[in-house]
Amino acid sequence: MDSITHWLWPDGRFCGLTWLGFWTGIGWLANVIFTSRFLVQWYATEKRKQVTVPAIFWWLSLVGALLILSYAISRKDLVFIFANAFNWIPYSRNLVIHYRHKNAEKTCAACGERCNPRANYCPNCGARLPAPAV
Repeated sequence: MDSITHWLWPDGRFCGLTWLGFWTGIGWLANVIFTSRFLVQWYATEKRKQVTVPAIFWWLSLVGALLILSYAISRKDLVFIFANAFNWIPYSRNLVIHYRHKNAEKTCAACGERCNPRANYCPNCGARLPAPAV
């Protein structure tokens, strides 16, 4: 039994790998956050019955990418750093686009529904929407 324990946990490592430590914890947290975005997107799509990418997907992507980048920097691995150095850019840009679109939405005077800024008529009640501000 002692030889099995020594093989699995030599020098406090599991299968020869260090599993504990601050930066390892950051790396695991980054993986959990980054992976959870797929569950969020899947749930949102199932709920609406159409492909949907909610803002939280982009927030999880951004936080996960920055944590993975910080982990890569802590490892001082240039290939790993470069592979993750620019991932945050499209996630940030998608958040900017999302919030600009959200702020530009029109509110239907007849039913209060929030409508696409390009829509001329409310998809909920059919009322004419105000013209976009120029």
